[in-house]
Amino acid sequence: MDNKYQGSRTIRLPRWFSRKHKGGADPFQLSVISDGGEEKDDYMDDVPDGSSEMDPCLSTNDLRVFVGTWNVAGRSPVGSLAVDLDEWLNPKDAADIYVLGFQEIVPLKAKTVIGAEDSTEATNWNLLIGKTLNDKYGCPWLTPLVNPIATENYHKEGIFDSERQPSISGQTTIPMREQQNQCSKYKLMASKKMVGVFISVWMSRGLLEKYNIAGVKVCSVACGIMGYLGNKGSVSVSMSIDGTSFCFIAAHLASGEKKGDEGRRNHQVSEIFRRTYFQRLPEDGDSLLPLTILGHDRIFWFGDLNYRLYLEDNLARHLIRQQDWTALQKFDQLRGELDDGGVFQGWKEGNIEFAPTYKYSSSNCNRYSGGIPSRAGEKQRTPAWCDRILWYGKGVRQLSYFRSESKFSDHRPVSALFCTRIEVVKSANPRFAAIPTTFLPRTLRKTHGQEKDTEDNHPLCYH
Repeated sequence: MDNKYQGSRTIRLPRWFSRKHKGGADPFQLSVISDGGEEKDDYMDDVPDGSSEMDPCLSTNDLRVFVGTWNVAGRSPVGSLAVDLDEWLNPKDAADIYVLGFQEIVPLKAKTVIGAEDSTEATNWNLLIGKTLNDKYGCPWLTPLVNPIATENYHKEGIFDSERQPSISGQTTIPMREQQNQCSKYKLMASKKMVGVFISVWMSRGLLEKYNIAGVKVCSVACGIMGYLGNKGSVSVSMSIDGTSFCFIAAHLASGEKKGDEGRRNHQVSEIFRRTYFQRLPEDGDSLLPLTILGHDRIFWFGDLNYRLYLEDNLARHLIRQQDWTALQKFDQLRGELDDGGVFQGWKEGNIEFAPTYKYSSSNCNRYSGGIPSRAGEKQRTPAWCDRILWYGKGVRQLSYFRSESKFSDHRPVSALFCTRIEVVKSANPRFAAIPTTFLPRTLRKTHGQEKDTEDNHPLCYH
């Protein structure tokens, strides 16, 4: 499996961003994160950069991160979708972190784009995700009460505490049931919705008890109609796991397959980089937490990026029937933009070895929309890889990149599994060093770790 993805390409260092931000220090410039200057994809050469080897107070550990993206075409989650979700979230081995990005969880109509935010659909998706993860990898849930984040700041829920606790934003969270807290393996850490764009981040219980999770914040950037409405844009989550910072960006970019539409998408990417900002909070203290996307150590950008194929429709369909993904990728707009220095310099994407994910004729259908002869009233669309997952930063290795076959919408869900390295601060008593007491179960807080959790942990990474 790994051999297929060792051809991931590193794109040359940036020209476009430096052109936009000349003169003086700028928090958005790519020099914040050094790429090393060489086009190589060796995981062990990337990390560590020497600091952890020289510093006896640091060590490195590996985590498995699952990233998924799915445009659900304005459809609400239903009970029967549990089978599709289980297939989508089902790598061979459970991950430590699940980061899921959705697009169009509500129809993109004037009422939903201009009106007040409604968290109903986000809550329904979180309920289904939590049930799927914990039924499979933990224990069956009782019906949980989930309060998704509704502000620009992290809404802290009290990791395994059933008592009400104030959040950072000053609101009160909804408690999870005590029985669920005792056996649920995955906990909702962050959730943010902007119109139809939605991100949901889950962590394993073992991860939360072992490491110091800090600075969990969210940010949304609307760059749709008139450049500021939320029908297009991004929602992002920032967090630090011990000494390593992570940023997850779920995006929905401008649609269209006419010549020049890719320029609008490129502009929106630049706007998301420029306008995403994780504000400093009093709770941060002296911690130098990242303020911008490019200030993070490990960055994952995913979503319906809407880049299409520079290819006549019939030829595209012919190459799809031949399953000639290599030939088809030569006409992919996003790969072209990466190579030409348009967007995402220094970023990586795994080799695509699956069929285009958009646009299917309708729900419950395995046929692409349009073609010859086309059906009455059906949109003519050249199939394309609209749904993508990219990453940036050292210490990340992609283990798989695949699409799932749910027929729930006109897009197919896409997922990637990563092994990522983190720096861990050592202590004279390592048993307690990385476990903040606010994240411990109430019974364990009383003794500050005198009782040991006996939950079995899976191997983190397989090479």
